[in-house]
Amino acid sequence: MTTIASKCIIKQPIETVYNFLSDCNNHEQLMPENVYNWSSTTDEASFTVQNMTKLSLKIGQRIENKEILFVPVGEAPFDLSLTWKLNMIDATATEAVFTIIADLNMMMKMIASGPLKKLVDFETSKLKNTLET
Repeated sequence: MTTIASKCIIKQPIETVYNFLSDCNNHEQLMPENVYNWSSTTDEASFTVQNMTKLSLKIGQRIENKEILFVPVGEAPFDLSLTWKLNMIDATATEAVFTIIADLNMMMKMIASGPLKKLVDFETSKLKNTLET
């Protein structure tokens, strides 16, 4: 399994960050430009990554103010899970850690690790910018 993670500190209470992340409709705001054909509900999101794949994810588990786990719906190019874990720093600041765990063979790891790392870094940065403005 390949684990790729990124974290940020957001100057918002943990409840604010959790409420934003627990609604799949909000995740479109966190996506890079190469993601299109976005469709979502509160619990599921479907989208296409340019030159890569179409992906559908659903929330597999919510632990209030702590964790949100996303798992694939139907076909995925490889087994994966995406997790947002939240830690309260104080009443006005939250640490958010976004992790992708993927079952990549050696060839897929060479191809996908770079783009996946860019994705987790982009999303944590975008989350911080979105919630702090």
